[in-house]
Amino acid sequence: MQTAFTRFMLVVAFFILWIGGIGVRLVHLQINQHEVLRDKALDQRRDQIKSRQLRGTIYDRTERALAMSVKVKSLYADPREIEDADAAAKIIGKALKSKPNEIAKALKEGKETGKKFVWLARKLDENAADRINEELEDRSLRKYDLPRYAGLYWREEQKRSYPYQNLAASVIGFSNADDIGSAGIEQAQEEVLHGAVIKGWQDRDRLGRVYDESDTEEREPPKDVVLTLNHSIQYKADLALEQGVKNSNAKSGMAIVLDPKTGEILAMSNYPTFDPNRYTEFATENYSNRTIHDIYSPGSVFKLVTYSSAINENIINPDNQVASASSFIEVAGHRFTDHHSRSNMTYHDAMAVSSNVTAIKTALGVGKEKFHDYIKRFGFGKPVGVELPAETGGIVRSPKVWQGDSLASMSIGYEIGVSALQMATAFATIANDGERVQPHVIKEIRHADGKIFSATEPQKTRVVTAETARGLRKMLREVVLKGTGKRAQLNGYTSAGKTGTAWKFNPKTKRVDASKYISSFIGMAPADDPKVVIAVVMDEPKSGARDGGQVSAPVFREIAEGILPEMSVIPDANIKFDQLTAQEIPAEIETSILPENERIFSLEALESEETDAVENNVDQKEQKVSQKEKPNAEIREAPKEKKKEEKTEIKKEPKKEPNREKPPEPDKKSAKPKANAVGQEKTKSDQKNKSSGEKTKQKT
Repeated sequence: MQTAFTRFMLVVAFFILWIGGIGVRLVHLQINQHEVLRDKALDQRRDQIKSRQLRGTIYDRTERALAMSVKVKSLYADPREIEDADAAAKIIGKALKSKPNEIAKALKEGKETGKKFVWLARKLDENAADRINEELEDRSLRKYDLPRYAGLYWREEQKRSYPYQNLAASVIGFSNADDIGSAGIEQAQEEVLHGAVIKGWQDRDRLGRVYDESDTEEREPPKDVVLTLNHSIQYKADLALEQGVKNSNAKSGMAIVLDPKTGEILAMSNYPTFDPNRYTEFATENYSNRTIHDIYSPGSVFKLVTYSSAINENIINPDNQVASASSFIEVAGHRFTDHHSRSNMTYHDAMAVSSNVTAIKTALGVGKEKFHDYIKRFGFGKPVGVELPAETGGIVRSPKVWQGDSLASMSIGYEIGVSALQMATAFATIANDGERVQPHVIKEIRHADGKIFSATEPQKTRVVTAETARGLRKMLREVVLKGTGKRAQLNGYTSAGKTGTAWKFNPKTKRVDASKYISSFIGMAPADDPKVVIAVVMDEPKSGARDGGQVSAPVFREIAEGILPEMSVIPDANIKFDQLTAQEIPAEIETSILPENERIFSLEALESEETDAVENNVDQKEQKVSQKEKPNAEIREAPKEKKKEEKTEIKKEPKKEPNREKPPEPDKKSAKPKANAVGQEKTKSDQKNKSSGEKTKQKT
């Protein structure tokens, strides 16, 4: 009996210990190992999903979509679920039309490192996805989601589309493969356009069927951006600029169309350009928006600031004759000459023929401190503030580090660096009766439902009086009527503007290169009440005459005549077509401004000088330069001499369509005119301008 009881107790003890051990184990697993086991279970059945709402749309001012996003699919693999990587790679490679060895390598590496995610194909449209599903279908596999192939899955993504291809590409920019803005508005407004990130999860059974899911938004929904650009005006500007660059065989070109009263940028063109749909196929330098990134010496277009300051300070009257008109002037030992200066010449005439000597004498009358003040008033030396990335502020040195001839050089557009947008803004200030309106390219930002989130309100600044601005417009009108800008005359509209031609600095030789120019024309129309300002800048034109009046003015004309009727601007002049010859148009590049000791400032050198941001903290090196400046610059003028006025008659012909007019026979030394050209000017290489303050175009 005792033996039976003992056996019974042993059995009971065994079960107690067994049950106790199990209990201890259960407590350990369910309490101590709870989080680890839970995560492991979720990992087996739950897929984490991270998606994004479609990126915001970019519209032009007429509600045309310039950039939009569409839903696409991307194929990926879970290497852990693929048993034979080589066999799978052959089948997948055939369906994707890709190299099987590359796919096999990616799958094997993923399997070895324990990856659950390997991209196979990105951003395919619906048709391509359907075709791949058919080619990869494995009927023996019990899999409920597509494609029916072990270890392969689709993920929904989005793809950026640019319907107008290269239209305003440098303004719009592009977004990369990860939908991140990488240039232009896409980059500048990334926070606004970026789609809301949606995180979620899906629980699947052993057959891959989803039986539970959830998602949450991590940020605000994207917004749409409406630009001030007009797609039609932009197209015409792009087309005219491209043709102008090709006609002149220039390195590149840029054009801006600006509403002077509102500050709205209607077009901003660059050539060469790119197609943001295929941005990887183009050189990276084509992505740059040169109108705000590039710095160059403006040349004679900067005389706008010179004469504006003098008229606003009542130092000159545009209708008066130039005192002691002469063919050369010496400033601080450097001689500046020009062949357009003559006796009995008014300031209107001086502006028309782009007389450098008159401009220099005018600036000397203003004085360097006041002249520098007007440069800053017009907005030079700092970014304009347009809503685009990496805008340059240009180069404006403090008067404390100017040389003896710096004022003379700056008065004619050297020893200063500007952007095309800065110069266009200066002319827009004169067009708007002396009030500068901050240029902008964004009209408004709004929610997807159309409600306005924010609207641009540009800053306005009084620069010169309205009377001064009207006087400047009359002077600019003379440039087009009888000066260097005759090729900017319009059919049906009056126009006003200024040509500019500046030599570029060669960093290799450390000297100006007489074979390389920056040629520009900036104008407005109609002349009395401008509705639009158009700036055209050509970099290194090589064919025929290469000054601003020959190269850039015809592009201005092409753009203006195309867009003014579209803007419903009432014609204020007769419809006509003037056939001009090269001899009838004064050339800017016949003036010699090279100092005897050939002291030349490049933009590279200027950047190393003190800028206005630190003008109150001049270092010792700059103080030495300042000490070398002569306090009273020596000024010598040539004796008066009479010169015959050049005839500037304009031959008129019967009314014809401009594009169908046969161009005149070219000079022997000039390039063959294009369809829209009305003449070429003979280049005089032995009479080209040089200056002690030469600059070069430099990218930021």
